[in-house]
Amino acid sequence: MLKTGERLDDLELKGLKIIQNPSYFCFGIDAVLLSSYAVVRKKDRVVDLGTGTGIIPLLVYGKYEPKDIVGVEIQKDVADMARRSVELNGLSEKITIFEGDIKDCYNYIGINEYDVVISNPPYKKGKSGILNMSDTKAISRHEILINIDELCFSASRLLKGGGRFYMIHRPERLKDIIIALNNNKFNPKRIRFVHPKVNKAPTMVLIEAVKCGGDFLKIEEPLYVYNEDGTYTQEILNIYGRC
Repeated sequence: MLKTGERLDDLELKGLKIIQNPSYFCFGIDAVLLSSYAVVRKKDRVVDLGTGTGIIPLLVYGKYEPKDIVGVEIQKDVADMARRSVELNGLSEKITIFEGDIKDCYNYIGINEYDVVISNPPYKKGKSGILNMSDTKAISRHEILINIDELCFSASRLLKGGGRFYMIHRPERLKDIIIALNNNKFNPKRIRFVHPKVNKAPTMVLIEAVKCGGDFLKIEEPLYVYNEDGTYTQEILNIYGRC
């Protein structure tokens, strides 16, 4: 299953494992937080936009066991790793990796058919300072192939009315995110800021939006990652299943 330069990582969740290559963009805490923040039910059909090596489909299936999950990834080699991870875990009947562009994937995987869309998109606006526009890490971090409005448009096309869209992003992009959601029939319902420590500014924001949902918005309690001594907080340990 492994190719040159790849490694097999244990997700410490129901025996699930993932194939990764350190030369590409390996998953971090943001994917773990997002998969925990999403509300997913067993009857739900789920799409992960920009799935990378398939970390969110694997975590979401391990936590919630929804009806089925589609991971969408445009980069051929990365999609191949995701597909092999799915096969390795014996989940080919539950998780499908679609190699294609987020911007038009709804034409191939279905319009208004899904209950949940999840995305951990590129955080950085624009393309300035990028030397190699085809570099895998640059594509994962910068809005090279898709921007926030295009992402929200595709999520809206995929979701049924009342469907839920979950995203993790950077707080400094919140204005852009809210505008893009509003432009694409979404209303934000929950927002939670993620702080490295108490008294430190947030570095991530978790968002739940509902397609054609009501106007009520809840700003949730902050999530702190580290204690003052540098150890994980109890909530983070709970999210990782290390309580």
